[in-house]
Parts: sequence; C-alpha cells; structure tokens
Amino acid sequence: MGTRTEISQLPPEADLARADSLAREIFSDVANKWAFLIIEFLGQRTMRFSELRDVIGGISHKMLTQNLRMLERNGLVERQVYPTVPPRVEYTLTEAGESLRGVVDGMCTWTQRYLGHIEASRHRFDAD
Repeated sequence: MGTRTEISQLPPEADLARADSLAREIFSDVANKWAFLIIEFLGQRTMRFSELRDVIGGISHKMLTQNLRMLERNGLVERQVYPTVPPRVEYTLTEAGESLRGVVDGMCTWTQRYLGHIEASRHRFDAD
C-alpha cells in the first residue's frame, strides 16, 4: 500500500481500504503469465492481434482476447481501430502500461538472477 510517510501524506478523506482492494484486484488481473508476456511484447512496439498471437507461443485466441480486454479495462493497453476493410486493430501500452513494464522487467531480471538458487531449492525440497 505504501510507506508510513506516503500514507501520512494522503488527504484525510483518502479511502485506504478501497485503494488496497483495488490494488489487490489489479494485481490479481495482471499477475498471470499471459498478461506479463503481452506487456513485455507491447513494450517493444505497437502490434496487431495476429502479431501478438504469433510472438506469444501457446496462447489461444480466446485467452489473448480476454487478457487484452482486461489490460485495456485497467488502462494499461490502448486499442486503436482503423476504419479499413477489414478493420485494422493495433495495441500499444499506455503510460501506465509502460510503467508496469518496468516492474515486469525487474521481476524477469530477478528470476534470471536467482534461477539457479530456485531450482536447487526445489530439487532439495522435492527430494525430501
């Protein structure tokens, strides 16, 4: 939620319970492997639906659609429809999405750094 200093600087009418609930809801939405991959790829460039589906191995049409809609609803992805026949639709990250990409990149860096440690711990745990 924030440090004590950050919380103390909020206006008295701030609804901390609502903010905490919203944070948990957003984390639940975006903390899945497909959303992370979509954020990562859209952070590289604007893409069409079919391009995203091609670069994200194993994602179904339905799952990509659901995740793009969720990311758009949360203000992380912008959908641009061009009036052509057939309609051309492109997806790009918003400023908030770009900011979240920094967090995702940090998590990926952390994973790479501790991969050996995690694998060794799992092996020891599973051997018991």
